[in-house]
Amino acid sequence: MRYDNIVKGKFLSRPNRFVAYAEINGRTEKCHVKNTGRCKELLTEGCTVWLERSFSEKRKTGFDLVAVQKGERLINMDSYAPNKAAGEFLPKLFPDGVIRAEYTHGNSRFDFYIEENDRKILLEVKGVTLENDGIVMFPDAPTERGIKHINGLVSALEEGFETYIMFVVQMENVKYFAPNDETHPQFGDALRTAEKRGVKILAYDCRVTPESMEINKEVRIKL
Repeated sequence: MRYDNIVKGKFLSRPNRFVAYAEINGRTEKCHVKNTGRCKELLTEGCTVWLERSFSEKRKTGFDLVAVQKGERLINMDSYAPNKAAGEFLPKLFPDGVIRAEYTHGNSRFDFYIEENDRKILLEVKGVTLENDGIVMFPDAPTERGIKHINGLVSALEEGFETYIMFVVQMENVKYFAPNDETHPQFGDALRTAEKRGVKILAYDCRVTPESMEINKEVRIKL
């Protein structure tokens, strides 16, 4: 997936989940943050960020914050990017599949439904931006919605679906993925239970540039 009209800036502040201020070409600009997570370890004062310029007259902000430099690591933090990248990548995993985005089953909406020959597949995507010493984790804040998705996938197994959770790591060259038990132990417990019941857990890193993000290679998982 690619962005248009990317500009470089310096992060200044984030007064709420949706809005940040960045210095761009010597001016302070109000920006939309395309990630409602905490991201405190990413958005530190003075860090380098990349923003997509918008030319829509209907918007209150002229830029979307999409990526951030953390040390030597470039991290995409756009919460819409994992689904877009997964949509481009899934035909490689399911070459004979008919892939449909946004599928409601039971009381949950899952990111993808795939039919391949006689297989019926539900797949949920989770974007990962939290990193510490090369170890990447999810979630970065408690997520009851995430647990609901896991439980929905377990229930779907009993109805004959194959079910997957794909963690899309929005950076490259990481050591392994693990659930963030310190922040939300219930999510980790639900994920481990789901894996034992037959839900398949996938993790992939991404090639990230300021202008693009592309799923790259499989990441080792430690549950």
